[in-house]
Amino acid sequence: MHEELFLATNRLIFFMLLAFGLVIGGIAMFFGLAAAVLGSGLVVGPTLALVAALGLLVVGGVADDMHDITPRGKFLIQLIAALFMTSWAGVHASYLGNLLGFGPVNLYHWAIPFSVVCALGVINAINMVDGLDGSAGGIALVATLWLALAAYLQRLSTQTMLLLMLASAIAGFLMWNLRVPGRAHARVFMGDAGAMTLGLALCWFTIDVTQGERRTMPPIACVWILAVPLLDMARVMFLRLLRRTDMFDGDREHLHHYLIARGYSVSSTVAVLMAASAVTGAIGIGAWQLGVPDWVMFYLFAALAAAVLRAAYTRARG
Repeated sequence: MHEELFLATNRLIFFMLLAFGLVIGGIAMFFGLAAAVLGSGLVVGPTLALVAALGLLVVGGVADDMHDITPRGKFLIQLIAALFMTSWAGVHASYLGNLLGFGPVNLYHWAIPFSVVCALGVINAINMVDGLDGSAGGIALVATLWLALAAYLQRLSTQTMLLLMLASAIAGFLMWNLRVPGRAHARVFMGDAGAMTLGLALCWFTIDVTQGERRTMPPIACVWILAVPLLDMARVMFLRLLRRTDMFDGDREHLHHYLIARGYSVSSTVAVLMAASAVTGAIGIGAWQLGVPDWVMFYLFAALAAAVLRAAYTRARG
């Protein structure tokens, strides 16, 4: 049953990509996931909210790809989708673990605002790494598989199924988006619709597998799973702040630009980013399974972030 759903998801994506052309990847992934969800019988309150939120982002992303909607309009769409997550589905981070080593950090009435900010951050982090053929999709696929493993280890069957469906949708898209021997360029692109959809989905499941009953995974472990896009966004924003440029203007300061400038090919750069995501995800999952304290994981991540920002500062001033 499960294998049939995954194959059906990939077939639907295949036919949509053939039928509609280039910037259709995000739409195809959404409809592939939605069809798999409907076929699995998982259409309950939170899952329906997930599909609705992702559908809203797809509509907004397509509108942006076609008509270049204003940043304020795009922000409003992302905000509404994030509120679907927190207020309709009830998916929000109220417990952050013993981050600092002084006891549990509970957010109480700040849980929803914090979760909305997290959703906006991850949406834009994934959007920012969507600069090369296969980069955003590859990073998202690795993160999704780590989250699926986390859900499986906690016996969260619904979340495991949904994450595997999402992974199948991303894999179907990557078949047409990655550069492979005999294909010098991507055949299709995800566009804003795909990047925003993947960003919200990753944030959604990052929260969902760490909050509530039967959850033993600390939120900081999921931060490690998303380390590559989060650190890339932090690095770029830091450089823009140093240079006093618009925080939302495009530039060539992303990690993939840095690797390309160092002589890596597009395919090699994507492979490096996916490998880095696999390593940071393994650190998060491994530390959790080995019982490493939350505060140790947090301070190690803070040290990694500081090293990345220090390197960016040295490069900018040098």
